[in-house]
Amino acid sequence: MNIKQTGHLIKTPKFRPRRLRATEAIRSMVRETKLLPSDLIYPIFAVNGTGRKEPIEPLPGINRLSVDYILEKAGEVRALGIPALLLFGIPAYKDARGSAASDPEEAVQRAISAIKERFPEILVITDLCLCEYTDHGHCGVVEDGRVDNDKTLEVLLEAALSHARAGADIVAPSDMMDGRVAAIRAGLDQEGFCETAILSYAVKYASAFYGPFREAVGSAPRHGCRRSYQMDPGNVREALKEAALDVEEGADMIMVKPALSYLDVIRAVREEVNLPLAAYNVSGEYAMVKAAAENGWIDEQKVIMEQLFSMKRAGADLIITYHALDVARWLNDF
Repeated sequence: MNIKQTGHLIKTPKFRPRRLRATEAIRSMVRETKLLPSDLIYPIFAVNGTGRKEPIEPLPGINRLSVDYILEKAGEVRALGIPALLLFGIPAYKDARGSAASDPEEAVQRAISAIKERFPEILVITDLCLCEYTDHGHCGVVEDGRVDNDKTLEVLLEAALSHARAGADIVAPSDMMDGRVAAIRAGLDQEGFCETAILSYAVKYASAFYGPFREAVGSAPRHGCRRSYQMDPGNVREALKEAALDVEEGADMIMVKPALSYLDVIRAVREEVNLPLAAYNVSGEYAMVKAAAENGWIDEQKVIMEQLFSMKRAGADLIITYHALDVARWLNDF
């Protein structure tokens, strides 16, 4: 409409939606996707002995820690508002069966007990995969050159019970054997550990992003590969099937691993499954960011935050990440 005023024609502007023009505090308040320290889980590599703090070359800032140092790290985790730790073990010995996984004197079991005694409010999650404990590097018992699914279930249950007896709040089978959630749930319940939860690595791809982790725990397969029991990176419908099976078997939470190359999978699983969903921001994803940042090619903080927001947007409730301590500091400092 034209309005005549003091001899001039003034055009009334048409209504146009406006972008939010605001301070960072306002942006944070109205942000659609929230990221909090309570969304994070921090992975720790446990070793035997005392006074051991061993740098992991492809994971800058991450160390193999003995229990005394793990307690220091647990105190830091609690102070930052991170609710949970995920423990991986580097055992004193390895054999074909992965027997050390259920040894009550091993690093993970000792770390569980020490953390729960000092910091009972911290949730302790334990990884149940056997690859760290077998001398051949596979995630299960090998018979005639192949991983034997059912024999592996027996060993996984022994490990789960050992962790529960030590005080673990959540056990996390990551082997991708068929029926392992049902077997572990039944075994835990029978032994009276009905409140020990299961976080299933329901959707775990045969990924090249695990390289730094395998170096950290010495778990690269000595023969063959893991594609016979881990998922093909080209498959999405299979992910929905795997997630549904683990839900049916009694999982309390499920996980998609890795995260960044599988955001579409996280979204697809989120739309089909109502259980809490975790995304694992794995070692290779962490190492790439660290390498680029060390060369001055990226802004480390901005890139990490952008990546983690992408996982939350895709539908993850929880994020397991080696960046957890830094991210919690940044969030707490805002």
